[in-house]
Amino acid sequence: MEKTIFRYSSPGRIGVALPVLDVPETAIPENYMRKEPIGLPQVTEGQTMRHFVRLSSMNFNIEQGLYPLGSCTMKYNPRLHEFLARIEGLSSVHPLSGDSAVQGTLELMHKLGESLCEITGFDAVTLQPAAGAQGEFAGLMLIKKWQEDRGQTHRNEVLMPDSAHGTNPATSTLAGLKVISVKSNEHGRVDVEDLRSKAGENTCAFMLTNPNTLGIFESNIEEITKIVHDAGALNYMDGANMNALLGIARPGDMGFDVCHLNLHKTFSTPHGGGGPGAGPVCCKEILRPFLPASSVEKTEDGYSMRDRTGKSLGRLLAFHGNVGVLYRAYAYIRTLGPSGLREVSEVALINANYMKARLKPYFDVPNDDGPCMHEFVASGAAMAKKGVKTLDIAKRLLDYGFHAPTIYFPLIVKEALMIEPTETESLESLDAFIDAMISIAGEVDEKPHLVNDAPVNTPVLRLDEVKAVKDLCLVEPIE
Repeated sequence: MEKTIFRYSSPGRIGVALPVLDVPETAIPENYMRKEPIGLPQVTEGQTMRHFVRLSSMNFNIEQGLYPLGSCTMKYNPRLHEFLARIEGLSSVHPLSGDSAVQGTLELMHKLGESLCEITGFDAVTLQPAAGAQGEFAGLMLIKKWQEDRGQTHRNEVLMPDSAHGTNPATSTLAGLKVISVKSNEHGRVDVEDLRSKAGENTCAFMLTNPNTLGIFESNIEEITKIVHDAGALNYMDGANMNALLGIARPGDMGFDVCHLNLHKTFSTPHGGGGPGAGPVCCKEILRPFLPASSVEKTEDGYSMRDRTGKSLGRLLAFHGNVGVLYRAYAYIRTLGPSGLREVSEVALINANYMKARLKPYFDVPNDDGPCMHEFVASGAAMAKKGVKTLDIAKRLLDYGFHAPTIYFPLIVKEALMIEPTETESLESLDAFIDAMISIAGEVDEKPHLVNDAPVNTPVLRLDEVKAVKDLCLVEPIE
């Protein structure tokens, strides 16, 4: 076995004191015994804590500063909701407990589902999907099974704009459907005539984010959804940008038939680091029979978890789903209430428009024909002609203490910088980010090498992007 080198390990150091054995000692069978030492470091508890705290401080996080990832809605997670989700009667629930023993959890899930339906304007919901991507898959499968149930098995095409999230075509392919791209017009919205020409007898669904990935609301949305319905297809809304609509507009009222929600984005539950997430799917009544198997039902005797049968598309996740995320989202909704949820979106819209207005003199903003929604897309194309790419700008932001926005997306904007400030940022933090961007714009003209060489004051300096992917090394070099 290859020898493992630990920087802080020293023979004989111990970081834990085990209690005295209070049960009869039993010999471990020989076939369960290790043949060689496992190779763990020998360190004290203090060394261990300092090691992990130091590593955590090297990672940027939402508690540290602005995280303006467009379309990802990285906003501060209130600690009140973390506390509520950790109440022992909720956090210690065992997934195999009988319904009578988890009435609180089931009631919470049922009421969360009702709230999400009210917020989105739909009739039914499933809380099972573990993330937005799985929610997308569930939503498309609902539509696909609905088409099959009415004998339209030939409908195998999903229409989506050329500005669509990357998960949309991937999810469609996973669902066994063919992707047909619809053009965007000069204003960054769906080209209605191109959609009309492509919606037909093979169309299964139209998949759209509204507001779209440019941060622009589809003002022709009712015409768009009618074109799709007239073609015999259904409308799917990617709810990634729902943070712009809370309490203001509902997808169900726009003509959409199904929509997934990212609780780990819009409803302020922890986001990033690989999960956990939750991507509930809300839908119109016609799709209720096809929802995933597990659901919470209210009865005369309380609440129970039941498995749907018949036309259901089956189970997507074990047990009750990612209930920890559901707890936090429910606490968030109940804390804010209807007026508070609306204020979330109103402040998010104001923050994005303020940031866009201040940055427009320094960065191009394509497709700008009025106010944006909760995010906007700037372009570094002019700076790229001077030898400084969007990637360089993003890395230079790290030197100023900010996480970079989403870059090179959507693909229809050259050298894109997709910026979403969210509602949880103060005017001071918005101005600090804007000032950093303006300063970088000045450096592009006066000292471009500062931007090309960035970052220069982070724990890890500029990486070879290709090598980092092919030869990933997470261990600090030992001198």
